[in-house]
Amino acid sequence: MAAALGIGRFVYTPILPAMTEALDLSNAQAGLIASANLLGYLIGALLAATPRLPGSRRAWLLGSLAASAATTGGMGLASSMGTFLLLRFAGGAASAFVLVLASAMVLDGLARARRTQLGPVHFAGVGAGIAVSALAVSALIAVDADWRMLWYAPGALALAALAAVAWLIPYEPRQNHRPATTHQTPKPHGLGSLICAYGLFGFGYVITATFLVAIVRASPQIRPAEPLVWLVVGLTAAPSVAIWAKVSARYGVPRTFCAACLAEAVGVAASVLWPSIPGVLFAAALLGGTFMGLTALGLARARQFAPTDPRPLLARMTAAFGLGQIIGPSLAGYLFGVTGGFATPSFLAAGALVAAAGIVLRIPALTAS
Repeated sequence: MAAALGIGRFVYTPILPAMTEALDLSNAQAGLIASANLLGYLIGALLAATPRLPGSRRAWLLGSLAASAATTGGMGLASSMGTFLLLRFAGGAASAFVLVLASAMVLDGLARARRTQLGPVHFAGVGAGIAVSALAVSALIAVDADWRMLWYAPGALALAALAAVAWLIPYEPRQNHRPATTHQTPKPHGLGSLICAYGLFGFGYVITATFLVAIVRASPQIRPAEPLVWLVVGLTAAPSVAIWAKVSARYGVPRTFCAACLAEAVGVAASVLWPSIPGVLFAAALLGGTFMGLTALGLARARQFAPTDPRPLLARMTAAFGLGQIIGPSLAGYLFGVTGGFATPSFLAAGALVAAAGIVLRIPALTAS
């Protein structure tokens, strides 16, 4: 999770400002590159969620980790827009495969060992990877490293993680797969609203998650915070799933999801309304402290709609979330070109998060935990 998501998926954010300056990329082009990665993530997640994949899950996991490391480091070798798009698309698909397969293998193992309470530790890997990559990129920027080196170093870190995973994950015994028995059940009331809310969340978080460091670098008075801002996102993301899980156990998933959406909306708005070092660090903390928790909360509630075979529903949730993610960066880059800033897209994102909070609370099937 740290290698494929924390590094492979999210390292683009701290590298983006140096890369755009060196290559004279527009924000629209930067947004398009981000959207290519998210499109790959969407397609990869849907493919990885299919009932059967040929070969073992371990082989697919290691292959996906290798692809994530290669496409991350390969960005430093690319020189054209088409190559950037292709590499980030492939890297997004690889990171999605790792998310689905690693989560299935780790959570299955924890269930067998009756230690499901350790599940949040698995998801904490995303925040840990963000923090490690933030430190690596900041250190390289401090010594005036070329933008290409900013990609090589995280790629090497991801490759080292691949070796660790290959050592830690045991070989799986061959299993006889039986086709899942399907039962025709009525569509749960409010399911469409839940999927819509999850898609709005995907749109609401991704603009700040993509351009936060670029926002900081563009402002001389807050630029000194650039080495810290993405590190704060990672450090707050690491424990967030465990924290939100405890909150939801007491107050229920609907109210907890609503609270997390509203907190994230405040952070998204603060990234452009509070142009100071405390303001951007506050925004970073709220972003990191909510986005992984919201991801877990949404999928947890979706599983309750289809407890016997949640894969089709999780695929639909992933599709809605992925669509929101794909639209966000491209729209933000376009609106930057029109308005000259990220305020308008950030306000739209904050509004989407507020709307998601309201939708979840109004779903009758979700009003009780």
